[in-house]
Amino acid sequence: MRLPIRLRNFLTIMIIILLFPIVVFANATYKDIKVKLAAQNSPSLPSVGSYENFIKLLEKSEKIKPFYKLTFTTDERALKTAAADYSNTNVQVDGVDESDIVKTDGEYIYQVNNERLLIVKAYPAEEMQVVSQIKYDLGAFYPNDLYVYKNNLVVIGRKYVNIRKEGSPVEGGKIIKNVIRPIVITKPVTKVLVYDISNKKNIKIKRTIEVDGDYLTSRMINSKFYMITNKYLYDYRANQDIKPMYKDSVYRAGRENEIDFKDIKYFPGYVEPNYILLSSFDILKDDKADIQTYLGSGQNVYASLNNIYVAVSEYSYQNNNTIIYKFNIKDGVRYTNSAKIQGMLLNQFSMDEYDGYFRVATTSFSNVIGGDTSNNLYILDENMNLVGKLEGLAEGENIKSARFLKDKVYLVTYKNIDPLFVIDASNPKEPKVLGYLKIPGFSTYLHPYDENHIIGFGVNTKDVEITGYDGKPFTTTIESGLKLSLFDITDFENPKEQDTIIIGGRGSYSELLYNHKALLFSKEKNIFAFPVTIFETANLDKPFDYGKFSFQGVYIFGVDVEKGLNLKGKITHITKFGDDKYIGFDYNEAIHRIIYINDVIYTISDKYIKASDINTFEEINKIELK
Repeated sequence: MRLPIRLRNFLTIMIIILLFPIVVFANATYKDIKVKLAAQNSPSLPSVGSYENFIKLLEKSEKIKPFYKLTFTTDERALKTAAADYSNTNVQVDGVDESDIVKTDGEYIYQVNNERLLIVKAYPAEEMQVVSQIKYDLGAFYPNDLYVYKNNLVVIGRKYVNIRKEGSPVEGGKIIKNVIRPIVITKPVTKVLVYDISNKKNIKIKRTIEVDGDYLTSRMINSKFYMITNKYLYDYRANQDIKPMYKDSVYRAGRENEIDFKDIKYFPGYVEPNYILLSSFDILKDDKADIQTYLGSGQNVYASLNNIYVAVSEYSYQNNNTIIYKFNIKDGVRYTNSAKIQGMLLNQFSMDEYDGYFRVATTSFSNVIGGDTSNNLYILDENMNLVGKLEGLAEGENIKSARFLKDKVYLVTYKNIDPLFVIDASNPKEPKVLGYLKIPGFSTYLHPYDENHIIGFGVNTKDVEITGYDGKPFTTTIESGLKLSLFDITDFENPKEQDTIIIGGRGSYSELLYNHKALLFSKEKNIFAFPVTIFETANLDKPFDYGKFSFQGVYIFGVDVEKGLNLKGKITHITKFGDDKYIGFDYNEAIHRIIYINDVIYTISDKYIKASDINTFEEINKIELK
């Protein structure tokens, strides 16, 4: 049975999450070594120049680094009939949009739905209908996510291009004996489609861009589009597919362009067999896209209104570090400087830019499997020089979530219990811990409610006693349902968990655990909602039992800062519950996103869009996405 694309993507992410600690501990190889933060403040990077120098750089890098680096891969709107009040994608930085599978402009809903692009007339809800649909040939294009800006729709996806015919010899290059090399027949290419959506019933393609590499992430600031891709060099010695390629429909009639070695830069000391490509263009103009190429890679990305920071973890026998590259985007994309810091990042929320400083939270791992970990906060100036730091926080624990709110930093670390740290960074040279709170479970995402409250989304945990192979009892900690917390941070030195709600039992999950875009939040409407899949544990005597599937849909909550959290309603698209203990429903009916337009809340799955009253949650209309 062919799994839906969204389910396959989810399973891939979960496999990476499960394998990540194994890779880390297998490669993290130092103990009690204080790595000095190194900044590279040369805005003018050297170019690779030639094929001979390209080979020389990478062979030298292999000798220095024997282990592989792990690489994962305010809008204006003026529609006359659009509602003035509608939700936007939950983003990290105000004014910096992030792509998602669903967007709205207050009248229409735009959705990437497996291999399709759908445009739905959503407002008024009583008139909801699909007005446009594009079905892509999966052999040519796999849509991933999208943006909407004025009358422009940007769709980002991937395709695979043949490098050579299967069985044909590799031409040229340097023959290396006794080395098993992968048979690479195709390469990944990231494709960007820009549509004119002035006429929603007859949208027209206005621009196409293709860039070598796997899609990492993108951002939009008004009409300016920024994208980052990673191109891994599987066999650079073979002199095959070693120069990145791109196409731009407004340049050279869309013909393929090869990026020459003289236009490829490298970071001295940070070379690896991978390209990172930064592509940018204005979707309202016909200027040629700017494609900048570097020998390097990206793993996590943070973007402010002025800068983009690309971070990648470095693993070797000696070190356990993160390298961060800074690019200014005020007038095009321009590399400014870089730094190397101790430890590794969790995700994009581990980074933040505020008042001219760049702050980053990391976890350092021991070189011994099962050894201690510790956590750090580093503060860098605009030249990426270290000005302040906190090291050795919560030894033996890992960072599970981070949030930077002005001059305060909130970190959640975890091993058996969940400490919430409140850190004062008002003096960048001397950050200090103000207070912390220890509670069961851990939050994987922190969302500000107001200046005195933060909402934590995560996992509940509990201690259980089991019998070991030697017949002796011992205590271990297991996950047991989703956990929603309301933290009171009025007193920074004494943060409190004002209220908490446990959702479901062991095996329950939500996309919000690893993707902040799954959250709908509106303080003005007093709602926050997210998709959940609930399993209820029937037998409490079997703590490792994942229980039975009971619900998939949306939980909608409200907040009263005096009384706490309250469940306001639930919405589901499930039409039939199956007998399967673990799935029990059609995955195409699983709700992935929630938006609102005026006083209507829309829940979106691959099969349906349902419109419900935002106060009563009674169904107004429902359409099937055939």
